[in-house]
Amino acid sequence: MELKGKELSRLRGLAHHLKPIVTVGSAGVTAAVKHELENALTQHELVKIRLPAMPKADKKHALTDLCAATAAVEIQIIGRNGVVYRPLQP
Repeated sequence: MELKGKELSRLRGLAHHLKPIVTVGSAGVTAAVKHELENALTQHELVKIRLPAMPKADKKHALTDLCAATAAVEIQIIGRNGVVYRPLQP
């Protein structure tokens, strides 16, 4: 799934006021983190993730890895926060 334009902008706006639900620790993206993100995405379409302090390329790689593991779409990375989206399953 690829989001563009107004839909992406709308999701960024909705994510602005969210609190991080999932936190990636210094150990990085582990199976437990992927499991917690999967649980969060079953209840919420839009999830904010707290990433560890590391270079932006590493944060992007970690968020991409989480998205691939959960079939979610990366919305944005701002500072240490990443946002992912996956529509709720009916």
